[in-house]
Amino acid sequence: MNDAVDEAATTSAPVLDFHVRLAPVPGAGERLLRTMDDCRLARAVVCAGGTIDLDRLSRQLVEGGHVETDADNDAVLTACAGSDGRLVPFFFANPYRPPEVYRARAAEFRGLELSPAVHGTALADDRIAELVAVAQEFRHPVYVVCLDRPGAAVADLVTLARRFRQVDFVLGHSGVGNIDFYALTLIRDEPNISLETSGGYTCVAEAAVSRLGAGRVVFGSEYPLQHPAVELAKFRALGLSPGQWRQVAWDNAHRLLGEEKQ
Repeated sequence: MNDAVDEAATTSAPVLDFHVRLAPVPGAGERLLRTMDDCRLARAVVCAGGTIDLDRLSRQLVEGGHVETDADNDAVLTACAGSDGRLVPFFFANPYRPPEVYRARAAEFRGLELSPAVHGTALADDRIAELVAVAQEFRHPVYVVCLDRPGAAVADLVTLARRFRQVDFVLGHSGVGNIDFYALTLIRDEPNISLETSGGYTCVAEAAVSRLGAGRVVFGSEYPLQHPAVELAKFRALGLSPGQWRQVAWDNAHRLLGEEKQ
């Protein structure tokens, strides 16, 4: 990759942010769209936020634990419905509910999120398999947050992806932590797992493009916890070619969503 910052490459291509959350507060959808305009983001995949208090989430990441709280998927649908297609809704599943809850609503959404960090359910759990089976039925990509914990590690995601080879999985947040080169090794030979890059160090994003190929890397920000401008700056520092950035910022996301290149 080029050593110099390629400003042209990262400003000329359209960008789809593959991972933003809708905060459970009034006006969150409007603020998200304004932020997208400020950062020149054309579209974004939206999941429900606020399912768990951030102080509790941070403690669970270290000590374990879970909540059985339902995400506000209805608020996500409402925000997306008024966005003229710019916001793409994902269903944040609660494994403590029957899979029929997701199946009944699946046609309204474009993908599925599973979070052992929030709900504490192991990726080998039958409830997770039932949810992924519904995603396969509706051709939904599945976004997964992994942890440094038995049952929720990247290796467990690999096992799940091998079981459901027709499902496209997206490993969130550059793997576990901010310097997870090992995750790249684990998923390298699993063509149905892509990497979403929010939170990871620049060196991990660079290695992901090099080791996995630009066709398996998707840009994400984790807004509002991380401002999209920060994650965009990370890629500007890499000096990707225009073709590589187009794949990371736009083409790969649309392929995962089952849309033609735009």
